[in-house]
Amino acid sequence: MGSAEFPTYLEIGAKRTFAGALDWPGWCRAGRDEAAALEALHGAGPRYARVLRGARLGFEPPKDPSRFTVVERLQGDATTDFGAPSITPKADARPIEAAELRRSRSILRACWTSFDAAVDRARGTTLAKGPRGGGRDLRKIVDHVVDAEGSYLRMVGRRVEAGRAEDLAERIHAAILEAIGTTARHGPPPPGPRGGTRWLPRYFVRRVTWHVLDHAWEIEDRAR
Repeated sequence: MGSAEFPTYLEIGAKRTFAGALDWPGWCRAGRDEAAALEALHGAGPRYARVLRGARLGFEPPKDPSRFTVVERLQGDATTDFGAPSITPKADARPIEAAELRRSRSILRACWTSFDAAVDRARGTTLAKGPRGGGRDLRKIVDHVVDAEGSYLRMVGRRVEAGRAEDLAERIHAAILEAIGTTARHGPPPPGPRGGTRWLPRYFVRRVTWHVLDHAWEIEDRAR
């Protein structure tokens, strides 16, 4: 796949643009404009390849950004400019077959494994601060990722009781893997009594994997 084309979408905000590979959830990077976002996506290709190495899904990053084929441009919103992708590509509405469901679960597991490895390597290390001294410490990053995944579950009509903190992440991950199977077969559940949108299963996977890798790579970069 080094010379293959990579269908890509752009989520374009007023201050920030995200570029995401449609067929490879989690491989999504931002820049100040379209060109910068695509360059950032290309630069993250080898890093994403290392995440998926154990999953054996045949991913090989492109040698140059010309391999990206932009197939969809989406209008971003305030969340885009804040720093998170938030618009669902039209391609995510396609049905999910059994083989793709297995592949999605493999990618999710690979991303979680990469995050856990980054956390383990960074233990005992003081993470570098930003130019203004900001940035969460390691414990707060871990808690943030777990809390976010719990909130993402609600977007597909699921929830996990708090219970024991020691195995909360494990229970959330199990619920996520179950939820994508159920939503792939039956579609997202109807909105709750207070309304609100629900996420399509493809976008659900896309958002979870982007978020966990974004913080895994943050930990790696700040621990150096």
